[in-house]
Amino acid sequence: MDLKSNEPFWLVKNGLLATYPSLPDDEKCDVLVVGGGITGSLIAHQCIEDGYKTILIDKREIANGSSSATTSMLQYEIDTPLNELIEKIGEKGAVASYKACSRSIDQLGEIARKIRSKAGFRKKDSLYFADLKKDVDDLKKEFEARKKAGFDVKWMGADEIIKKYDLHETYGGILSKQGASVDAFMLVHEILAYNQKKGLEVYDRTELTEVKYGSRNNEVTLNTGAVIRCKKIVYCVGYESASMIKEKFVDLISTYAIVSEVMPGISRRYKNILIWNTADPYIYLRTTDDDRMLIGGEDEEFRNPRKRDLLIGKKEQKLLRSFGKYLPHIPFRSDFAWAGTFGETKDGLPYIGTHKDFKNSYFVLGFGGNGITFSVTGMEMVSDWLKGKKHLLTEWFKFGR
Repeated sequence: MDLKSNEPFWLVKNGLLATYPSLPDDEKCDVLVVGGGITGSLIAHQCIEDGYKTILIDKREIANGSSSATTSMLQYEIDTPLNELIEKIGEKGAVASYKACSRSIDQLGEIARKIRSKAGFRKKDSLYFADLKKDVDDLKKEFEARKKAGFDVKWMGADEIIKKYDLHETYGGILSKQGASVDAFMLVHEILAYNQKKGLEVYDRTELTEVKYGSRNNEVTLNTGAVIRCKKIVYCVGYESASMIKEKFVDLISTYAIVSEVMPGISRRYKNILIWNTADPYIYLRTTDDDRMLIGGEDEEFRNPRKRDLLIGKKEQKLLRSFGKYLPHIPFRSDFAWAGTFGETKDGLPYIGTHKDFKNSYFVLGFGGNGITFSVTGMEMVSDWLKGKKHLLTEWFKFGR
């Protein structure tokens, strides 16, 4: 197979997993979830579990946005290192954010088990290594900050990393015992299928075109002409929120990834490890559940989808060179190459909460390199808010912080 396009590996690998209708008729519900990716599916899952009549809509096909392009490296490590985040927002918020991401990995595993997922959720270690010799001192500070916060971490010297993983061009790193990977595209469809049996309504090719925000309810008009009257809206629209909200709060970044041909004998050695480094932008590595190697990175400022995708061939070659630098003993034959877009915030944290311009609504925007774990935390936060409870992380994830 030789596929080089803007179609992500997971989308091609899985094909058409399910089809959903558009919504032609008026409806009422307690909660309307806008966005049918991993975030929206998790929010809908929790809302159904909490007993709310819930509708989920997406203007595209389900899971065809960022959830089909994500490399799904599930880590508690936020793009801003813990020791730097402590300096930015204080120890309480920084440690709470990291611990929430750590919990989220286990919570996602519990959901995968509950719905009997076949999306390949697998717990893994995570190695964060120094790309340059000058990075070692900062990385050791990060190691001490995580150790102090109670995370299960170990410092590995360069020789130890080479011996265990045959990973070259490194000067030491932090080995964490909390990480995972999954096929997010498949998991979205599995979560929705599970909850459809419990009453969740799912509609794709159904776009929100207008909202009348009331004092207690909202009235949503769709591109189909139908109207949904709901008590709450939860916007799970990812980087597209940048065009909805007036103030600038996120920078959009293009990232690139390639996947190798199947190589079971080689990939098995790296099956239980996620690898990333201190480069800026950083390189990340993992295996897939069908015995391929994956490498991603080469991030740059997002301009538009066309220009982003025109760079796929060039970025593929750079990623191949990076793979050869770190794992020179492995012959990487590229089988898939694609690009995706994600959001980068000033502190590496998501935006989850209310916004003054959107009444009776919440945003769950899991920006950054670990958006999926932020989405699990967002699921917990929305559940609390709908019940009138407070959540510890509200202050640090809110708009205008």
